[in-house]
Amino acid sequence: MKKWNINSWRKYPVKHIPVYPEADELDNVLNKIRSFPPLVFAGETRHLKQQLAEVVDGKAFLLQGGDCAESFAEFNPDNIRDYFKVILQMSLVMTYSASLPVVKLGRIAGQFSKPRSAPTEKQGDLELPSYLGDNINAMEFTKKARVPDPKRLFKAYSQSASTLNLLRAFCHGGFADLKKVHLWNLGYIKKSPQAKKFKELEDKIADALAFMDACGINADFNRRLKTVNFWTSHEALHLPFEESMTRVDSTTGEYHDTSAHFVWIGDRTRQLDGGHVEFCRGIENPIGIKCGPTSKGEEIVKICNLLNPINEKGKITLISRFGHKNVEKFLPKLIRSIKKEGINVIWSCDPMHGNTIKSTTGFKTRPFNDVVSEVKNVFAVHQSEGSYAGGLHIEMTGQNVTECTGGAKNISDQDLSSRYHTQCDPRLNADQALELAFLISDEIKKNSTYAKNSIRAAS
Repeated sequence: MKKWNINSWRKYPVKHIPVYPEADELDNVLNKIRSFPPLVFAGETRHLKQQLAEVVDGKAFLLQGGDCAESFAEFNPDNIRDYFKVILQMSLVMTYSASLPVVKLGRIAGQFSKPRSAPTEKQGDLELPSYLGDNINAMEFTKKARVPDPKRLFKAYSQSASTLNLLRAFCHGGFADLKKVHLWNLGYIKKSPQAKKFKELEDKIADALAFMDACGINADFNRRLKTVNFWTSHEALHLPFEESMTRVDSTTGEYHDTSAHFVWIGDRTRQLDGGHVEFCRGIENPIGIKCGPTSKGEEIVKICNLLNPINEKGKITLISRFGHKNVEKFLPKLIRSIKKEGINVIWSCDPMHGNTIKSTTGFKTRPFNDVVSEVKNVFAVHQSEGSYAGGLHIEMTGQNVTECTGGAKNISDQDLSSRYHTQCDPRLNADQALELAFLISDEIKKNSTYAKNSIRAAS
């Protein structure tokens, strides 16, 4: 295997990296960022990997969710709080219903860049470079706004640091205390069909906590009852920035990308001989690999072996994104290829990207029923193949948006225009995300039980 260093990716072909008009200015920005403090720490990354190893063995479930692309304009502590509330609610539903701990991983504090299907977009007679994310250029459809600006990386770093600071406070400052579960409800969810279900769950948890308290088991003696671990992730797309945030851990000599705990390689950038795979080969962070209809089993096997030559549990998460009609066509072959080689991976389902359509009103959307259908089809395939569907990867928000059609409130094509705020792709709103958690929690429990029996039988 070729020797790796922090910038060896530059010798490989790369896709979806912006071309800056002033290369010297980009270098100056990146050199300054290299002197900034890390956003996350090596010890945290190792802790996450330990939790993900439990998912590999069917002893936990991975919930990964957040914005399609974070926004400078919508950066607000209330938005972060409401997003965190939904993640806590979804985790609680899954933990209680499926009897499994949930590893909580956000698409947040760094998820700015987005690969685009076309390098340019056209409005009327005007054609301009595509919007690539707030850390690169601006969404406004003007020639000036679409020029990549290196200084935007400073603002992305600052926003990520502020977001992480607030999330850490929520995790360990009492907000996540199970006794305060009634505070996690968002105002508009209280009027939704999920409110009654969640209230029943709140009451059951309150009764359980009262019993435990009477037995002397409470938050005074067990911090797990009032704190949570929450980890961050984003696509490792903007490699110059990722390189500038990669540091050597002084205790081990290992390289860690300190921009996030977990990074993933997208479906458009997972070329075996490409720069994105080469960069991720040398960092110790857990790595996700998006797998779409173009994925070949032998290719994914080679990438896994390249990124994880010692077959460490918790290192690799395969995130499938086929579309609800294509799961049975593509997923079984991929599972068999990985099982045949004995590779340790987490199997996670992204039911969003393969189910994107254009509505009758011209908006990009995702039908909620198709999202649910893909998750259930993925669980069914894993059960038939004797493997564990251990994760869910969704684009969602705590805001009351109307971007995905359907759900219990039955958002229609005509409703989309009322609160369509996404920077790029449509997201589930809090109501739909919580509904999804209720709908699939029984499937998670069934799949976990089946997987544990299969693992015991194999050993």
